[in-house]
Amino acid sequence: MAAENRVEELLKRPLYVYDLPQEILTSLALRGEDQLIAVNDNSESTPSKSKSPDDAQEYAIATSTSCALCGVSFANVSEQREHVRGDHHKYNLRAQLRGNPVLDEAQFTKAVGELDESISGSESSDTEEDEETGDQLTALLKRQARISQVAGEAGDSTPKSTGKLPLLWFSNPGLPENVSLGVYRALFTNAEQEEARYLADSLRKKQLVPVNPQKKEEGKLPSASPHIFMCMIGGGHFAAMLVSLAPEIHRRQGGIEERQARVIAHKTFHRYTTRRKQGGSQSANDASKGAAHSAGSSLRRYNEAALEKEIRELLQDWRHMIDDAQLLFVRAAGTTNRRILFGQHEGQVLKQNDPRLRGFPFSTRRATQSELMRCFKELTRVKVSQIDEAALAAAETKQREEPPKPSTPKPQQKPKLSKEEEAVIMHTTQIQALIRRSKVPALLSYLTKNSIPSSFKFQPSDIQQNFRCPTPLHLAANLNSPAVVTALLTKANADPTFANSEGRMPFELAGDRATRDAFRVARHELGETKWDWEAAKVPSAISKSDADSRSQRERQTAEEEESARRKTELERLRKEEAEQAVLQASRRGGRVLGGVAGVEKTAQEKREEEMRGMTPEMRMRLERERRARAAEERIRRAQENR
Repeated sequence: MAAENRVEELLKRPLYVYDLPQEILTSLALRGEDQLIAVNDNSESTPSKSKSPDDAQEYAIATSTSCALCGVSFANVSEQREHVRGDHHKYNLRAQLRGNPVLDEAQFTKAVGELDESISGSESSDTEEDEETGDQLTALLKRQARISQVAGEAGDSTPKSTGKLPLLWFSNPGLPENVSLGVYRALFTNAEQEEARYLADSLRKKQLVPVNPQKKEEGKLPSASPHIFMCMIGGGHFAAMLVSLAPEIHRRQGGIEERQARVIAHKTFHRYTTRRKQGGSQSANDASKGAAHSAGSSLRRYNEAALEKEIRELLQDWRHMIDDAQLLFVRAAGTTNRRILFGQHEGQVLKQNDPRLRGFPFSTRRATQSELMRCFKELTRVKVSQIDEAALAAAETKQREEPPKPSTPKPQQKPKLSKEEEAVIMHTTQIQALIRRSKVPALLSYLTKNSIPSSFKFQPSDIQQNFRCPTPLHLAANLNSPAVVTALLTKANADPTFANSEGRMPFELAGDRATRDAFRVARHELGETKWDWEAAKVPSAISKSDADSRSQRERQTAEEEESARRKTELERLRKEEAEQAVLQASRRGGRVLGGVAGVEKTAQEKREEEMRGMTPEMRMRLERERRARAAEERIRRAQENR
């Protein structure tokens, strides 16, 4: 019990794949390889889970003594537990996760008998028995998948089996049955993955002794230090790192030991190679559309070549360490990026067929040093899962028995417009454009040519502009265009009594005297019986001559007032100039007589007096001339003093 508590206590802190506690390594065994397990991760980046959060809440131990997945009932809980550990339940669980049909006891017994082998080898030890059981279950599942595939080709829609999962799950007798430890498959060599039953032993052999930086020589790393190479390239960004697998022990305040990753070498490059706001590299664009001739394209081509040169030189400098690396993790999306790393060239370091080559088994971000370090921590940190197989089967069965959720209704598409509606919208656009530009002859010609009635209303009516100004007359009045108002009323027979959605007549939208007079003149010319002018809110009629004479009188009055104002202003300026001249004369006289009436002006006052009345441009020109003369005078004096 104390040992189990010790192991459970160790799971509360991050676990490093290459430096696991001995309590966990002891009796470590590989679980079923094809088993999907939801991850309760204590690392910085959580891998993709096989179940949703809502399903995970239902993974509680079932209280009834039956198995809904296999369709079997039991007399007590002990028999149910034995069934959950048995081959029949394990097969149905994995078959359901793969999308294959489950089997009852009779079908399962028949299927196993057809394999001509016993699933549980009676002559094997306990560990070998578990491994043999897993192999035979896998064989049965693969056989079932082949049957499903044949049925699918004949018209059956049964899903096919899935591929290998990125995580390998291990169990330990010191841990509860529902706890599993996950390690990324990519950390094992190809040879180790082929011998699945020995993966637990391979994991034990990977354990490394931490390095104490206080005891090693300064600036010198162990010659046989196991390490891996990691690099990313994309979008003109490149980052590479050689990191040791043996962690470094650092002592914090209080004597607490902390393990940290030991970076042997790292380097990042960035070049402008991506076409901004358009995407893709310049070389890819040249290959698809032909070479561009802009300054930006030339710069991007140069940067691509420079980036390729820098990366290949770096890889050659690191060749010895890369050749000694245990694994190579590379992310290079796109033809151009892969050509930089794996294209044939003199001194090539990375090769496509290298068995150590790996991709990152999770999503990554921009190629930076910090992102590489995040990925290293994610790769080398053990994942911890807590899930019960019986609860998983119960949740799967419940989900299968629930009726399918109704699909989300799609947003209704706008009904297609008829030809008549499209014509009305087109006329609306044309008429509004002509009214805004006050094109009276063109407007009348357009209305006549298209036989547009006087009751024409703009469409669509639900937009703000057409809500306030639904007719051409409303729009002309709102834009203060008297010529258009007159033409619409007298020649296009526009109705001035039609109110908009706010209940306002066209006359009420007019904003100046000339536009309002246009309505009154039209009332005079059309007569009182043509329209209900009182309902249209148009004041009493006025003839065009009266309106023009009144406008003429108002313009004349305004001009007379402006002339009087200018005359008064000129008289005031003349008076001020005369007073200023008298004051200047008195000052000059005082200086000539030598009396106290005059006071000698300073240089600043003289400059201000000279520039009074000048425009800013004249003042700047005068100031430049004065400075030029002063500079010439200084040069002349300097030459005389030589």
